[in-house]
Amino acid sequence: MSDLYTKSGVSIKKGNEVVKRIKGYVASTHNSAVLKNIGNFGGLLDLAEILKKYKNPVLVQSIDGVGTKLTVAKMVGKYESVGEDIVGHSCGDIVAMGARPITFLDYVANEKLNPGEMEQMVRGMSKACKDAGVAIIGGETAEMPGTYARGEHDIAGAITGIIEKSKIITGEKIKEGDLIFGFPSSGLHTNGFSLARKLIFEKAGYNVKTKVRELGMSVGEALLKVHTNYTKPVLKILDSGIDVRGIAHITGGGFLENIPRILPKNLNAEIEKGSWPMLPIFPFIQKISKVSEKEMYTAFNMSIGMVLVVSPKEKEEIEEILTDHNIFWIGKIVKGKGVVLLK
Repeated sequence: MSDLYTKSGVSIKKGNEVVKRIKGYVASTHNSAVLKNIGNFGGLLDLAEILKKYKNPVLVQSIDGVGTKLTVAKMVGKYESVGEDIVGHSCGDIVAMGARPITFLDYVANEKLNPGEMEQMVRGMSKACKDAGVAIIGGETAEMPGTYARGEHDIAGAITGIIEKSKIITGEKIKEGDLIFGFPSSGLHTNGFSLARKLIFEKAGYNVKTKVRELGMSVGEALLKVHTNYTKPVLKILDSGIDVRGIAHITGGGFLENIPRILPKNLNAEIEKGSWPMLPIFPFIQKISKVSEKEMYTAFNMSIGMVLVVSPKEKEEIEEILTDHNIFWIGKIVKGKGVVLLK
């Protein structure tokens, strides 16, 4: 039967090799709450100690992928960074609600399983999870010839966090006059890659190995910059008691679509362009493509990966707390209709 299975395009042998390769990386993210390592039918997490810290605990969950950035990773032949990306992106989504990430699950589907590529991805995931204090409690690898085109694969991650119910951040407490702070991004993160690939590779004729003077590196290196994980600095701010009234993760949709998700309908976010350093990848994309400024701020994070809205009374304190992290005052909340204004 196994011979027939192999002939159908699915290799149990390669699957076992993957498990052997990644087991140590996964185990390196575990803490005392994780009860079992890879190999069981489900991940087990003992919540007894965790729940002692909460009166009314709420689980916050999210699932996402890295999109067509995976295609660029394939073009370069390096996959560790997209493993880090999926964790950074997932953490950002639930940290934006004030939650503390605790567990991560991954799913990687392939047309043909490549143990080396899989090992790179999980190595990246484990690095990012350890840095953020998150345990990988399970995952799944699927080999699906016929479903995926030759040489293609996909990666997704599911994150679970926990928060005190009274401390959930939704943006409903945002007021006129509140200040907007932004954490810098490291590059495109995982967003806008369909557009970026079309503009850079198809329209401008570059390839991943092309060295670009204004980037100071190759196109492939610039595009695969790892998605910044904002867990530590955001939790540091929240744990300090600073009055954070809204957090927006700048993902697909950029400034213009993500910040309105947390705005009350009668308020606008007024963003001061030039109030933060611009990474060279963004003016480079705009120069070679002549894409409008509005489209740039819709497709990309434009060098700001996460936005915090805080009381104006907290300006000096927030800057003092984050002495080890860059953060920029990029705007304010004004009366309006729930949109972003670029000034």
